[in-house]
Amino acid sequence: MDFIIQGTLQAVEALYHTELKESDINLQETRKEFEGEVTIVTFPLTRISKKSPEQTGNEIGEYLQKNLPHIAGFNVIKGFLNLSLTSQYLIGNFRNIISKDGFGTFPANGKKIMVEYSSPNTNKPLHLGHIRNNLLGYSVAEILAASGYDVIKANLVNDRGIHICKSMLAWQKFGNSETPQSSGMKGDHLVGKYYVIFDKEYKKQIDELKAAGQTEEEAKKNAPLIREAQQMLQKWEAGDEEVIGLWKMMNGWVYEGFDVTYKKLGVNFDKYYYESDTYLLGKDIIDEGLAKGVFFRKEDNSVWIDLTSDGLDEKLVLRGDGTSVYITQDMGTAQLKYDDFKMNESIYVVGNEQDYHFKVLFLILEKLGKSWAKGMYHLSYGMVDLPSGKMKSREGTVVDADDLIEEMIDTARQRTEELGKVEGLAESEKENLYRMIGLGALKYFLLKVEPKKRLLFDPNESIDFQGHTGPFIQYTHARIRSVLSKANVTSFDFDGLNAITPTERELILALGRYPEIIAASAKAFSPAEIANYAYELAKLYNKFYHEEPILKVEDTEIKNFRLSLSNVTAAIIKKSMNMLGIEVPERM
Repeated sequence: MDFIIQGTLQAVEALYHTELKESDINLQETRKEFEGEVTIVTFPLTRISKKSPEQTGNEIGEYLQKNLPHIAGFNVIKGFLNLSLTSQYLIGNFRNIISKDGFGTFPANGKKIMVEYSSPNTNKPLHLGHIRNNLLGYSVAEILAASGYDVIKANLVNDRGIHICKSMLAWQKFGNSETPQSSGMKGDHLVGKYYVIFDKEYKKQIDELKAAGQTEEEAKKNAPLIREAQQMLQKWEAGDEEVIGLWKMMNGWVYEGFDVTYKKLGVNFDKYYYESDTYLLGKDIIDEGLAKGVFFRKEDNSVWIDLTSDGLDEKLVLRGDGTSVYITQDMGTAQLKYDDFKMNESIYVVGNEQDYHFKVLFLILEKLGKSWAKGMYHLSYGMVDLPSGKMKSREGTVVDADDLIEEMIDTARQRTEELGKVEGLAESEKENLYRMIGLGALKYFLLKVEPKKRLLFDPNESIDFQGHTGPFIQYTHARIRSVLSKANVTSFDFDGLNAITPTERELILALGRYPEIIAASAKAFSPAEIANYAYELAKLYNKFYHEEPILKVEDTEIKNFRLSLSNVTAAIIKKSMNMLGIEVPERM
C-alpha cells in the first residue's frame, strides 16, 4: 500500500507543514469489527498535529479521500484511521495477481543457503522427534527456495560412536545372524531392536555388580558389555576389518530403512555428510586456533577456549590424548560444508537441548576469523510429546515414525469413510487420499506451531475436517476444484465488473498478502506463518462460498469473477501447502 504511505506523507506536509519519512507511517490491516481495509495509526502523529488522535485522524482521512482516487471512505476509532478502498482498486489488484506467472515466487536473490536437518543416529529408527525435525527442515528449505535462495538440503548422519557399537555388539552376541530379509523387519527397526537388547542386558549386568558390592557408578563402568562396546569402538577407529565389515553391513540395513521413511514423509536431501568421514576433521582448526591464541593448552595437554568474557564458560575443544570432542568435529564439518558450497548462510535444524552447544560453536568460529560464521543460525525447536508422555528411545518406548505414519493413514481412512467423502472414487484413489489426508494432518499439526514451542501432538485432534487442521484446508481445496470442475470454464472474463461484495474484498486482500507471508516466513525460518495463512485463506474462502452464489449467479461477469477468485485461491492454497510438504486432493 505504498500509495497510502505517500499520500499520508503529503497530508502531513500539507496540513501540519512537517516532512516525515516513510518509516514514520504505521499501517495495519483493519480489524474485522471495523469498516475498512487499511488502518493508519494516528497516535504518533499527534506530536506534529498538536491535536487529539481523533481530530488528527479525521483531518488526514478527509485529505486522503479528497486527493487519492482509490480511497472510497474512512472512519476514525480513537487513534486509528480506517480507510476503505474502492472496488475498482481492489479489482485492479486482483487482475495484477492473475497477470503474474508464479505470483508469490520471488526471483533469484543470488544467495546460497544450506539447511541441515534430520541428522539421525544409525543405531535406531526415526521417531516422532525426528519427524518434527525433518518436516521443519524440509519446509524451511522449500520456503527459502520460493523466496529466491539457492538452497542445499543437507543431512549429517551420526554413523559412528559408542551407541552404534552397542547395537553391533548386541547383534553379534544375541542376533543369531538375523537379517532384515530373514526377520521381515525394516533394517533400521532391526538395528534398533538390538540397541534396546543391549540396554536391557547392560542393566542386568549393572544390577548383578551392584548386588556383588559395587557402587552404581563402578558397575556402569565395569559391566562386561560396556567394556566390550568400548573395545569394539577402539577396533573400529583402528580400522579392524571385521568390525568395519559388521559396521558397513548394519549401517546399510539402516540406510535402506531410513530411505523408506524419508520417502513416506516426502522429504529429500541434496547432500549427505557422514560422521564416520568427518569425525577426524577439526584437528587443523585446533592448530590454527592455538597459533592465533584463540585456544590455550592445559597441563594435561587438553586444548580449551575461554569464553567467560562472553558470558559463557571455558570449553574443551580437544582432549589431552589428542582425541576429538563433538565440537572439534563440528568445527571441521562446518569448514568442510563451506568449502564444498561457499554458501552465504547455514541453518542447523536441531532440538533446543543443543542451544548452548551451537552458541559456543558459532562464537568459536567467529573468534577464529571465519568470514562465513556470521551466516550460521541454529533453528532450535521444542520437544514433541504425545498425550501418553515423553519418549525415551533407549528404553524401547519410542514413538516410531513408521508406526505413527501408518496410524495417521488408518485414522484418515476411518474418518473419511465415516463422513462419506470417498463416494465415486476408485480403490487406488481412496488409498492415495487416505495417505494424503493422514500425512497432511500430521505435517500441518507439527508445522502450524512456532518451531521454538514445545507441543503436544494428538493424532485424533489433528484429523478434523472442521478445525484448525490440515484436512480442513485439504477439503477446502477439493471443494474449490469441484466448483471449477462443475463450471467447466477455461477463461474468466469480467472486464465490465465495477462493484464487489465485502467478502470478495476480504478474499482479494488475503490473496494479495501471499508474497509478504512468504517473505516473513523465510525471514523467521518459520513454516507456521505459511501454515496459519493457508488456514485463514481456507476459512475466508468457505465464508465466501456460503455467502456468495457462484455457479447459480445469473450475471456472467460476476460468475466469471467468482470462478476466477476460486481458481486463484485454490492455486495459492496448493502452493502454500506444498511449501509445508503437504499435498492437496483434487476431489473428495
